[in-house]
Amino acid sequence: MIERGTRAIEGLRAGLVYAGFSLGVLPAQKLAQTRPGARGALLFYACVPVSMFGSRWPEGVPVQVHGMDADPIFVGEGDIDAARSLCSRPRTGNCSSIPGDQHYFADSSLPSHDPDATALLVQRVLGFLSTR
Repeated sequence: MIERGTRAIEGLRAGLVYAGFSLGVLPAQKLAQTRPGARGALLFYACVPVSMFGSRWPEGVPVQVHGMDADPIFVGEGDIDAARSLCSRPRTGNCSSIPGDQHYFADSSLPSHDPDATALLVQRVLGFLSTR
């Protein structure tokens, strides 16, 4: 999955904001952390420790991590801890905890969809992107 995501952006210019949902967070986080010129990262429903892709998060690359505070995958598998660690860096991160227990809450095609949580997510993401 990581290599496939990395190949998908070959040939694209630098200066991108990388985004991934759930398992798609892996290539997005790797690219934001390792590809020169990243302008930011949006990580939805998941986050892995920075050490998975190197020793540190790049200086000046902002990140937002979004997940529900009682999502059994995001919380139970340790993603929330990785997110808190990443977001604790000054001027780098912003973790966005949303009340609820669904993993794919922003996907309107699924029964887990939460319209109110999705609206809050979209508002926060648009705010992030407006500064990139």
